[in-house]
Amino acid sequence: MSQSNLYSANTKRYLRFAAVLSGVFSLGVLVFNFRRFGLDWGVESLIFTLGHLVLSAVGGATTYGLLNAPHQKKLIKANNQLQESPKAVVSSNPSWHRPLGVLLMLSVLLGNPFNFMSGFIFYFRKIQAYQYFLLFAVLVDLTLVAVSLINLAKPQVNPHFYLGMSLLLINLMLHSLLLLAPNWIDSLKGRMIIVPIVTMGVLSWSGNLLSFAAAYLLAKSRQQDKRRSLLANLARHEVAMFGLYIITVILALAITSYLTFDYSYAVENNYSAILQTPSWLYPLGTDNFGRDVFSRLIFGGRISILVGLLATLGPLFIGGFLGALAGYYSQRIDQTIMRVLDILYAIPGILLAITIVTAFGTSTQNLILALSIGGIPGYARTMRASVLQVKQMEYIEAARALGVSDAKIILKHVIPNASAPMIIRSSLTVATAVISTSSLSYLGLGVESHIPEWGNILRIGSDYLETHPYLAIYPGLAIIALVLSFNFLGDGLRDALDPKMK
Repeated sequence: MSQSNLYSANTKRYLRFAAVLSGVFSLGVLVFNFRRFGLDWGVESLIFTLGHLVLSAVGGATTYGLLNAPHQKKLIKANNQLQESPKAVVSSNPSWHRPLGVLLMLSVLLGNPFNFMSGFIFYFRKIQAYQYFLLFAVLVDLTLVAVSLINLAKPQVNPHFYLGMSLLLINLMLHSLLLLAPNWIDSLKGRMIIVPIVTMGVLSWSGNLLSFAAAYLLAKSRQQDKRRSLLANLARHEVAMFGLYIITVILALAITSYLTFDYSYAVENNYSAILQTPSWLYPLGTDNFGRDVFSRLIFGGRISILVGLLATLGPLFIGGFLGALAGYYSQRIDQTIMRVLDILYAIPGILLAITIVTAFGTSTQNLILALSIGGIPGYARTMRASVLQVKQMEYIEAARALGVSDAKIILKHVIPNASAPMIIRSSLTVATAVISTSSLSYLGLGVESHIPEWGNILRIGSDYLETHPYLAIYPGLAIIALVLSFNFLGDGLRDALDPKMK
């Protein structure tokens, strides 16, 4: 095998992406330690920072050498050797890539997950679709373990903390074993493949949906149908996978925090610790009531994810169904449904949400209802436009000629084939719902003020921008990260569902 065939175009993109993120992460460690210690660095912090920088530089230099134009001459020469004598190319393979991969994977002990990604690709070279999801599932487990271990610095931990940490470590261990044993998985025959598939499915209990996606792709790879699925196409989009990684981390933290985080630090006032600066005890400081901002951000992720998903699912199903009916049936039904929705569409969504919340009171349920109603017309119009195109297809005409009922045609043929724009829109709508939730809470019209929610935390922090700016910076960064992640995912879904991009 020539060296040019060792890395596909997809793995090269992942290597470039991981090298950039690793460099940014290492520079972040350098800036953090410089702001913390100034010029009075200890030996441990100096070695730790230099270790990050050196390993990121090695991984980046290797990636640059692999992708650099002058290096392609060696690849062309290797291809020529392959045509003359395949055995002669074996010695030209970069055997040092595997030891480098092991070194970079072990560097995860320093806390840089992106070096682990580069090391995995350098070691295995040929990566299947399910392995990409499994790789990010391992990164999610590493993030969960690292974030949860911060609670050990607190004098009081969740009663179920050690149980939760044990389960998270088991998840990390099993995911890592499955990730590093692709040859064993490929050697499984018959029903034995069920073992890793079921294991990945069970390990998704923590909210690590990437593990469930890996199980699905592994099962599909053993089927006779060789068509690429949506998830397989999504795995080729490294930015979308990174966005999905961030979303999964926030979702998994929202679920596992019931076992690993103490809720009292987020809601109970502690007047002896008011406006504390960041420390090991309070990683992001405390607010004006002495509440731990880090814990409040973790628990606030529950509200943002919950409201974002529920405020999207309602309009998705209701608006999608109404749009399908309007597009499939012309004249009277179409005009009736769309004119009624046009009235609702004419009202600005945020104004409608403010009106509903003001009328029924501030609560999570009313907020979800307010955001859901405003999103129905947009989904209906998107579905109607897609159905108008799909119903002209020949297979729809054939189904009608065979006497298939309209209900069965709509549910079985029309909606599934017209749902691609709806899937893309839904990923972007979640981001919009997150922003709307935080905006309404910031104005005091969303979630109750005592509940940890990113908009509530941002509102409190905005009063201390001059003295304690981090109180507003951290919740703002959390909102930006989640919204950008859904936008990245939406871009990836658009490319994955576009037949021209395939």
